[in-house]
Amino acid sequence: MSRARAVWQRVPTPVIDLVLVAVAAVDVRVVSMWEHTRLEVALAVVGCAALAFRRRFPLGVFLLTLPIALMQDVAVAVLAALFTLAAHSRDRRLLAVCVALAAVASSTPWPLAEADRSMTLIFFVYGLATAAAPVLFGQLLQAQRDLARRLTEIEEAREHERTLHAQAVLARERAQLAREMHDVVSHQVSLIAVRAGALQVATKDADAKEAARTIRSLSVTTLDELRTMVTLLRASGGHTTELTPQPTLADLRKLVESSGTNAQLTGELPPAVGTPAQRALYRTVQEALTNVRKHAPGATASVELWQDGDGIGVTVTNTPPTRPSLSLPGSQHGLVGLRERADILHGTLDAGPTAEGGYRVRVRIPVSAD
Repeated sequence: MSRARAVWQRVPTPVIDLVLVAVAAVDVRVVSMWEHTRLEVALAVVGCAALAFRRRFPLGVFLLTLPIALMQDVAVAVLAALFTLAAHSRDRRLLAVCVALAAVASSTPWPLAEADRSMTLIFFVYGLATAAAPVLFGQLLQAQRDLARRLTEIEEAREHERTLHAQAVLARERAQLAREMHDVVSHQVSLIAVRAGALQVATKDADAKEAARTIRSLSVTTLDELRTMVTLLRASGGHTTELTPQPTLADLRKLVESSGTNAQLTGELPPAVGTPAQRALYRTVQEALTNVRKHAPGATASVELWQDGDGIGVTVTNTPPTRPSLSLPGSQHGLVGLRERADILHGTLDAGPTAEGGYRVRVRIPVSAD
């Protein structure tokens, strides 16, 4: 079944439309179109040809096929137009009206003449059942597409969650290692440097003084290297264990463009912004856009960089979602971590819903933050 469906999906759309137009034309021709007037034949030809545009104008094509329903009880063109309309429209009332119109057209005697009312009613019920079938199939196809899209979004979100979890675990491990190096190794090396300095001053022996000077020099160099390593280890974990450079404001535009949401970046900041502040602003935008993608499907977002007196900041605002949000697992620690990062830099972070139904995240950091 899946193989046949895959083969069918590889058929070009124009080919399918042309085949459908041909089938509808043959169906009309079989029902003795020779007995109708030129106007009726012209309307039938227009209705069949309109099927080639059914994907772009489903409602208009359906209305153009209605005259064919007047001339024959069951018309392929009308059923195909109803199916396409049902597969593209979510308006149940519109679909019900179209089914009723198709049933009325198929049950109305043509040419207009007196007919048995009971038979007309029977034909109307039969027409309702016939017209409802393609609508139900079209709605089923639409639901199947929606389900496939939702499953894809769920899988992407879970993969993103797994990536974030792995990065969080790596970041915790690196932070723990950084604390150990800072609290234990750096402390002990500092003691070695102090003792070596004291020995260098107190000793009278030239060889001992030179050895103490060498030990003190090596200890100071080791401390500088340890400080650099601790700074790198305290940075956020990445996809690998390499000590890669941390992102800055120069990488912000690339982050917005690759976020998977319809987002725009506006504003700019002075080039003298410190590296810790740049990382804090970058991580704020990254977390906010991730939340938009997870909890507000179809929403648009704006990322605004701004400067306010002695402070700089960024505001990320998104519109309400256009589709129901997915119920996905989350750690709920993203905004907490951003607020802690802002507090370390003596800044503030505000987050909450907007009056329009969207969400806003705003962080402000002093320019003097180091």
